[in-house]
Amino acid sequence: MNWWLAAACALVAGGLGPCLWGAARGPAGGRVVAQNMATLLLCLVLLLLSQGYGRPSYVDLALVVAVLGPAGTLVFTRLLGDEMGERPPGTRLLTPAVLVGAPATVVPMCIAAGPGRAAAKLVLIGVLLIAGGAVTSRAVRRG
Repeated sequence: MNWWLAAACALVAGGLGPCLWGAARGPAGGRVVAQNMATLLLCLVLLLLSQGYGRPSYVDLALVVAVLGPAGTLVFTRLLGDEMGERPPGTRLLTPAVLVGAPATVVPMCIAAGPGRAAAKLVLIGVLLIAGGAVTSRAVRRG
């Protein structure tokens, strides 16, 4: 086991598990917030696993999650707008989690990958995560 896999295990145990629990239980607003956070963490876990196992195909899965995850959150926010309430619990943590988590994962991976196409793909994923997180956290706050 290397440090990339250890970080992925820590994210799964400490972050993804509670997010899945929150997405399965609680009020509608809390479920949408948990789903949004789970999307971010899943993308970061896939990036860490791709580096840990040396499988570049996992980066493609992370790219798909980075594109479709925020779209799913926006759809759920639109459909559950009346049931979500004014400020669902946990909305204050979404933007800082995205602004800290994405660069903290993507920058070391870009350094490890070196210059080239793989680093450009990682930067694109990081930009998509940050932009999608900013848009979805604003949409969740407004309901």
